[in-house]
Amino acid sequence: MAIAVLATASAATAETTLSIPLKIGAADSVLSQTYTCGDAEAFAVQYVNSGANALAIMQIDGEERIFVNVVAASGAKYVSGADVWWTKGDSATRENEMEAGSLQTCTTQDAAPAE
Repeated sequence: MAIAVLATASAATAETTLSIPLKIGAADSVLSQTYTCGDAEAFAVQYVNSGANALAIMQIDGEERIFVNVVAASGAKYVSGADVWWTKGDSATRENEMEAGSLQTCTTQDAAPAE
């Protein structure tokens, strides 16, 4: 699999765009899931699984973030800087490891309520 990294910047806007193409084969997948965390607004997470690459893409504080999969004892754990996104079944947790009390418990929007 070839990965090309392209970065462009404009002095007038000081904005940089990065593109990392991943080839999606028959065994690979891209899917989107919507979650809610408590009373917060629902948000989408896009999961990209391509060969050895497993990513979760979501917005945090209005900024698109790319999380990479890391080893977890159970479920799927993704990290982006100090932020951790950990899923198992219909539930997930989101936490900034640098902010005490930031742990949020989330569920998929279409999940049945816990009894």
